[in-house]
Amino acid sequence: MAGEYPIKVLLVDDHEMVRIGLSAMLSTEEGIEVVGEASTGEEGVRLAKEYKPDVVLMDLVMDGLDGIEATRRILADLPECKVIVLTSYVDEEKIYPAIEAGAFSYLLKTSRANEIAKAIHEAMQGKPVLEPQVAAKLVNRFRGIRHEQELHKQLTDREMEVLRLIAKGRSNQEVADELSIGIKTVKYHVTNILSKLQVEDRTQAAIYAYKHGLVE
Repeated sequence: MAGEYPIKVLLVDDHEMVRIGLSAMLSTEEGIEVVGEASTGEEGVRLAKEYKPDVVLMDLVMDGLDGIEATRRILADLPECKVIVLTSYVDEEKIYPAIEAGAFSYLLKTSRANEIAKAIHEAMQGKPVLEPQVAAKLVNRFRGIRHEQELHKQLTDREMEVLRLIAKGRSNQEVADELSIGIKTVKYHVTNILSKLQVEDRTQAAIYAYKHGLVE
């Protein structure tokens, strides 16, 4: 696709000097054409509808509509568009929402000109580019989610029964009566459940159960 015609790029950044620098840099790159510049998220969404860019270089922190919501809205209208985040932020509060909103690549403003241009070309080839710090955070988050998802697989069938009843608000005595087991046995199971799920109390165990669909 990139070799057939210039890649249409829209710049969305609230700093004029950043837009000027990016536009000047990209104008020297073969196969890339800057079709528009927006200083706000709202303007970015409007210009995206008008110009239908192949790639949007998106700042995240802007007054009014931020880059995360602007990304979401642009991709709702133009699902084939590739949004490349270009920001100064590598904190998790920005990274995860941006990726979840549909950002294709995530670069820092400290990136060199050739790195940004390469990311634009690679986006058109379906190859995402992630700043190494960002990639590391995403990998660690995936590992954490995967680990949490596997915790309840350690529970025995009986412990799973007890957990489901706890999640439904049953007391230890009610659990004992319903399962026809002793109160001490229930307490033993509860202790094991809390340990295996790595939670501190029954409330957290109940939240875990609902979060992971273990209880209707």
